[in-house]
Amino acid sequence: MGFFSGAKTLGILGGGQLGKMLLSVTRQWDISTKVLDPSAESPGRLACNEFVQGDLMDYDTVVAFGDQLDVLTIEIENVNTAALETLEKRGVAVYPQAKVLKIIQNKCLQKVFYKEQNIPTAPFENFADTTALKDAVGRAQISFPFVWKSAAMGYDGYGVKVVRSNQDLESLSEGPCMAEEMVPIKKELGVIVCRRPQGEIAIYPLVEMEFHPEANQVEYVISPARVSKKISEQATAIAKKVSQAYQHVGLLAVELFLTQTGELLVNEVAPRPHNSGHYSIEAAYTSQFEQHIRALLDLPLGKTQNKAAAVMVNLVGKEGFSGPVHYNNMDQILGIEGVNPHIYGKKETRPFRKMGHVTIINEDLHQARKIAGQVKEMMEVISK
Repeated sequence: MGFFSGAKTLGILGGGQLGKMLLSVTRQWDISTKVLDPSAESPGRLACNEFVQGDLMDYDTVVAFGDQLDVLTIEIENVNTAALETLEKRGVAVYPQAKVLKIIQNKCLQKVFYKEQNIPTAPFENFADTTALKDAVGRAQISFPFVWKSAAMGYDGYGVKVVRSNQDLESLSEGPCMAEEMVPIKKELGVIVCRRPQGEIAIYPLVEMEFHPEANQVEYVISPARVSKKISEQATAIAKKVSQAYQHVGLLAVELFLTQTGELLVNEVAPRPHNSGHYSIEAAYTSQFEQHIRALLDLPLGKTQNKAAAVMVNLVGKEGFSGPVHYNNMDQILGIEGVNPHIYGKKETRPFRKMGHVTIINEDLHQARKIAGQVKEMMEVISK
């Protein structure tokens, strides 16, 4: 292999919290790593062997960064795919592959891909720009309400908006976008699939996600999902089909809607470690971060089953607070059995910024969810 206490190097584009948690595995296995991130204060800068500050979207920067690497991966989709294609031609193993990432980082292309692959998804229409969308609304081709999604640069609630009126329409950002039918959602679910180069796959149990009503961010992740066995099996089968269609290497987080009529629809995917899999650090036999490293190095994939029920709660910046971060009541939540906090190392907080997460482990899922609610109330992410 040459990676374990060896000369080969794994590169990561992005040094945020996902990169930081990936690096906990590479530290454990003594794998040499190199990280590129725009911020000199990125959480991942301390855990890698070499840190480079630079623009992930700049072609020359990414090519120069990856040129001497053996394997290159990402922790964020917004990277220069032309640079990744160049590195692939030069013999660097890039996972996820550039061709996969080019589809996924554009929400409009992603939806067309699902339609072509006969993967169930909500009805939609793509538009070259916001002006074309407004024109379609004016001609009654699109009716309120609908969900507007920007084709690119959307994450954590950004680039997504429910449009209910002409006033909402006027507040949309310019650029390529889609209008998606507003389906009646009963639950939002997620399945993480991992695939290694030789084709072996491993699938994590279905999870349930509860979203913050204002920020449109995941607030709680519940594992296992509180659904019937039939729904769980159907969701897993759909996620496997999505994975096979992409032929990706590494993790693929598949987000699904369960509608009020019992239909399962693919919302979108992320080809990297994902917020919906953070619970796996404590709850699963193999964390999503270890699984991703195993796949990148074409190693046998680990067991995905849970050892116990788990609920993950995101720690985000409290509204009304911006500046140097302070975590209020950490001592109190650490006094609760089964509570496992993770602080990402971001020094500045702002409203709804992801600053950490807490995973609650319990034999009883209902009790774990109850404790998660208590932790959410007690733990305040504020500024000094």
